[in-house]
Amino acid sequence: MTAPALAAPYRRLFALPGTRAFTTGNLLARLPMGMFGVSAVVMIAAAYGSYALAGAVTATGLAATAVVAPWTARLTDRLGQARVAVPAAGLAALGSLALVVCVRLHAPVWTLFAAYAATATTPNTGGMARARWAHLYRDDERARHVANSFEQAADEVCFMLGPVLAAFLCTALFPEAGTLAGALLLFGGILLFAAQRGTEPPPVPRPGSGSGAAAGTGAGRAAVPAVLLTFLATGAVFGALEVTTIAFADSRGHGGAAGAVLALQAAGSCAAGLLYGLRRPRGTDGGRFAASVALMAVLMLGPLPAAALGGLWLLAPALLLAGMATAPTMINGMALIQRRVPPGRLNEGMTLAVTALLGGIAAGSFAAGSVVEHRGAVPAYAIPAVAAATAALVAALSLRAARRRD
Repeated sequence: MTAPALAAPYRRLFALPGTRAFTTGNLLARLPMGMFGVSAVVMIAAAYGSYALAGAVTATGLAATAVVAPWTARLTDRLGQARVAVPAAGLAALGSLALVVCVRLHAPVWTLFAAYAATATTPNTGGMARARWAHLYRDDERARHVANSFEQAADEVCFMLGPVLAAFLCTALFPEAGTLAGALLLFGGILLFAAQRGTEPPPVPRPGSGSGAAAGTGAGRAAVPAVLLTFLATGAVFGALEVTTIAFADSRGHGGAAGAVLALQAAGSCAAGLLYGLRRPRGTDGGRFAASVALMAVLMLGPLPAAALGGLWLLAPALLLAGMATAPTMINGMALIQRRVPPGRLNEGMTLAVTALLGGIAAGSFAAGSVVEHRGAVPAYAIPAVAAATAALVAALSLRAARRRD
């Protein structure tokens, strides 16, 4: 198949007026998601001389986001994306600027935690984009599948380029440059995104009364908690892989290569997401989700023996393959949520999925760090394998229960 033929489904996706403009704004606003953590760590560590403090501040911000994000998403469903996203992004940008001021003034430590916690109002830009596609192509399942694939690939690109851009700005210019650039991109991107009112889903004042046959069934209600649990375990896969790979590369004297090796995993997921979008969805949404999670569990068995037997040269392709299974998992999981929650709670549903993912990342990072400290880096690769197997078990049990109800 030629390159133009491969790109055709994505070209058709952007044929509707306003889709390119809202996507451009959303990508600008989404890029800082991969910048803020790295920028904060570099900035705080440079000023206060403590990576432990930097890690604690960013962890506090992550916890605050997990609490605040679902409420922000619920307001977005009720009031509309533009009315909520702009002030929410403005408050988050002010929190980032406050953090910069506190660091520059070498303010008391507690002010760093307070300032970074204010960034928890950052809107779920990826979720809002997916909600727009679901609204625009509500009667075209094939187009929604392509859109979800595109958005997953965009996520991977942003989380792959964001840390690189942040590290460059903080080292080539000054330590606060990454945070300042991230705040500017976030607010500017949201302004451009929110200006595209023609593609915005209509607000639903009472989300609990939303319609949707699938959402009203017992199977629909049961599917969402299963997806959230699966995303929690999938997040543990991501968090454990990141910490373990950094520790493994450092233990082999190649600490500088850790970022490149992890980028291979993101690249594999990005490529798989775009290619997966070219396939026509087959079977049920629950069946596709369970199958993709099962494939992820199988491929996550590779990094442990690769690290034990071959070092980085064998670990790199193992992570590339493992990454190729995560994109279909995320794509089918988001599609399942879109089909199972009422239209008036779409932003909230997808934000809960992201919150579960963040919680899993934190848990996986903690577990991997503990194993690395007491057992070494190689045994810690068992954690993502176990987490992926757990995700596959939850998805399989959910699919089996849904078939029984049907």
